Amino acid sequence: MDEKRKLLGIIGGLGPMSSAYFYELITEHTLASRDQDHIDIILSSHATTPDRTDFILGRSDESPLPAMVADAKSLEAYGASAIVIPCNTAHYFIEEVRNSVNVPVPSIITETVLHIKKCGFKKAAILATEGTISSRSYQNEFDKYGMDYSVPDKNGQAKLMSLIYDQVKKGGIPSPEALYEVTDPLFESGCDCAILGCTELSLIGRSMTGDERFIDSLTVLASCAIKLMNHQVVGLPKSFD
Repeated sequence: MDEKRKLLGIIGGLGPMSSAYFYELITEHTLASRDQDHIDIILSSHATTPDRTDFILGRSDESPLPAMVADAKSLEAYGASAIVIPCNTAHYFIEEVRNSVNVPVPSIITETVLHIKKCGFKKAAILATEGTISSRSYQNEFDKYGMDYSVPDKNGQAKLMSLIYDQVKKGGIPSPEALYEVTDPLFESGCDCAILGCTELSLIGRSMTGDERFIDSLTVLASCAIKLMNHQVVGLPKSFD
């Protein structure tokens, strides 16, 4: 490693498809004219990390935290200048991960909420796993900044979980129409934006770039990571400047 260059560490595999897409987003949106202009990255795709939602909801006694801490320490030992976690539900464990290393570990949730605030949206629909909703990770962050939000009803949340666990985590990409079934009632009730607050949902969102009401948390984190590595972001709306 060139000691003058920063190295980005990624705690991945949470899940694998979204980690691969995150790497793609960073590569696509980093200003570069040759291989050597891109960011140096080390990705730990630890797919066997226990499920975050199951642990948070008490459906499993297997905590993902030991695996996440071990990965963070390994990435730091390898030389990572900063570590990112492309998983919203994992925010539940972020303070313990931060305390285990001596490099910055930005939060995908904090960065997404700040981005929404910057864009001037008034009320956000939170599309996330039951674990993220139950832990109030987004709700607490919105409360911190005095911003309004809403979450899907029981039926909408069940549809979201099916999209995430029954389709994306099994290798399928649902159609945008399936997501609109959840968001249409939320938009009708006053939400002016919707957070793709699970990185599996980001894989649906990649075909919905024409609808500016959707804020992709994975794209927000990719932009944050690029800037953290002192590189320039390209190919994203001006709100990411």
